[in-house]
Amino acid sequence: MDQTDDHLRGILPVLPTPLTPVGEVDAATLVRLADFALAAGVSGLVYPGFASEVSELTAAEREAMLEALAVRVRGRAPIVAGASAESVEEVLVYGRHAQSLGLTHLMIQPPIALGNGLEPVLAFFAAIAEALPDMQIVLQNAPAPRGSDLAPQIIRAIAAAVPQIAYVKEETLPAGPAISHLIANGPETLKGVIGGGGARYILDEYARGACAAMPALEIVDLHVALDAAWREGRRDEARHIYVRTLPLLALQAVYRMQLTKHVLMRRGLLSETGVRAPTPELDGAAIADIDANLEELGLLGSEAGAA
Repeated sequence: MDQTDDHLRGILPVLPTPLTPVGEVDAATLVRLADFALAAGVSGLVYPGFASEVSELTAAEREAMLEALAVRVRGRAPIVAGASAESVEEVLVYGRHAQSLGLTHLMIQPPIALGNGLEPVLAFFAAIAEALPDMQIVLQNAPAPRGSDLAPQIIRAIAAAVPQIAYVKEETLPAGPAISHLIANGPETLKGVIGGGGARYILDEYARGACAAMPALEIVDLHVALDAAWREGRRDEARHIYVRTLPLLALQAVYRMQLTKHVLMRRGLLSETGVRAPTPELDGAAIADIDANLEELGLLGSEAGAA
């Protein structure tokens, strides 16, 4: 596998979808969140993804929000456009829209309905790549029941047959062995493997050679600091940041977008915390626990928490 091209490298947060008080998508707030992420030093942005409540967005909402984001960022950092859908035809609609905005990377999760066998998933990606030959694909491999849980051997075969698959976002459980397998055995056209799982396993992923991570946004400044410490050889510092963030990330695994938006509100970055996706509600005890973690991290009311 060729890892000399590090175009997608470092922290690439998946932006949430802000909503207005009446539940409509809020592009003005989305671009402010992008500004916050860029100021924190991220290497790129991802939208829409699972953490963006993508399954709850209409096609028109997805396209309008991505367009607002692309206009705001204007090439300052790469944007990985989420193009996952239930059919090749739908993926191509999203992919062509992203291409029209000047974007070059698409993140695509194969439809669960295809199963986890080689032939149907390969045919799916081959058709997309043939129709969009100039786009680089990030194959997202999510765990069941949310994803197809593809075996690394299957992904390796698909990537070998479809050279436009330049990256794999590997977030099955455990992701580590799959990352190691893909890095050791992937084709030369595979430029890197990216970690997921909300950065709950980021040090294991990086130790195995992952080129990037795609966490949610709420503590992106700490993730950028962790990434920098790791790459600069300050591994003890990276582990210190990692250990400090784990209690909050454990809660994020349960409350998902509810936690992300609550934290962003506590940090002064969101005024509305409504979600569309079916997630557990935050009760008083959960909020107190989250806020205690934020206080320990020095992030309450601050857009620039220290690592």
